[in-house]
Amino acid sequence: MSEQVSDCARPFKTGPLAGAAILAAIVATVACQPTPEPDLGRALQSLLETAVEDATGIPAVALYVNAPRLKLEWNGAAGLADPASGTEMTPEHPVRIASNTKTFVAAAVLRLVEEGRLGLDDPVSEHLPDAQIELLAGDGYSPTEITIRHLLTHTSGLYDHSDSENYVHAILDEPMHRWTPAEQLESAMEWGDRLDAPGKIYSYCDTGYILLGEILEQSTGRSLAGAVRELVGFERLGLSSTWWETLEPRPIDVPDRAHQFLGELDVTGFDPSFDLYGGGGLVSTMRDLARFFRELVTGGVYAKPETTNTMLTTIDGVRLPPGASESALPAGAYRMGLWVNEVEGLTEYRHTGFWGTAVTYVPELDLTIAATVNQNSGKQILDDIVRQVTILVYERMDRRRDRLP
Repeated sequence: MSEQVSDCARPFKTGPLAGAAILAAIVATVACQPTPEPDLGRALQSLLETAVEDATGIPAVALYVNAPRLKLEWNGAAGLADPASGTEMTPEHPVRIASNTKTFVAAAVLRLVEEGRLGLDDPVSEHLPDAQIELLAGDGYSPTEITIRHLLTHTSGLYDHSDSENYVHAILDEPMHRWTPAEQLESAMEWGDRLDAPGKIYSYCDTGYILLGEILEQSTGRSLAGAVRELVGFERLGLSSTWWETLEPRPIDVPDRAHQFLGELDVTGFDPSFDLYGGGGLVSTMRDLARFFRELVTGGVYAKPETTNTMLTTIDGVRLPPGASESALPAGAYRMGLWVNEVEGLTEYRHTGFWGTAVTYVPELDLTIAATVNQNSGKQILDDIVRQVTILVYERMDRRRDRLP
């Protein structure tokens, strides 16, 4: 009894607990009960059910957790994948992962780098079609100075077409419009100006990843979808529920996508081309997303171990642009297709997606978490779920260490 009490009374060693009160209360209750290890699964399911019950406007949540040190691989969901039909959310329901796609694109580019087919400091002028080079130069950019490294780390100085209110209005006005990469690049040139010289500032940029998608196609002679699939190794990694929407067929036996929302607006039927060509585009389950991300960070995607270290480097001395959002990452936090953060004092590698997806790997715990709330406005709840899962797993590992002779 005294050991159980000391477990519950012991403060979290890497920092104070944080997160939404609706989640923190249930975590505290479950974590302090003298329960056996298998009950961790029930605690995780309770987190999801609480999020759906208490958070207004979030129809569904799905979560995948892999913690080998606890011999835990858990996949769960709560809520409705389609509120209109009453279809229940399951872990097998895929979602548009939006900007989580950037991690796959970056990994594919770095595979070409380690094969010697691209150089990180190659100017984009060496790998883009003439029409795109002329488009950039005509708007004041220097394609001979912007490098692949700049595009990967969002330090190119490019204006991001998706930042413009014009883009939002265009999508909402014509949700079935079929956008092309050329149309999006032209919009970036028309709607905004160069932010700064390459390597000077960090500014998140979908436009830059569209250029990386073009570079992948030019360098491999394949479609973007085919190039990423082959270079990352979807089949080898067992990513059987991941595909490029409308550019590849949906895998057999995979359910329809869960519906995703922008406020009260169901955007499931919108043509995916508004976010399809490198900045987004993939559809996946949380299991597949987590499996890819863990393999990526731990060296299972690259042929050379040093490529992982390269991926985790950034450009020193960059700053945020004037007027940067308060929610922007600190300058230097974004590396190549992922960023480095801290959660309760622990280092985490992470990426998120616009519609409410997140994947995290915590090296100190060998912990991988992938989660989705099918609501753009539910990102705080999403962050809270990831944080609370990390706390739960850490506490269980902490108890195990204390029980060792």
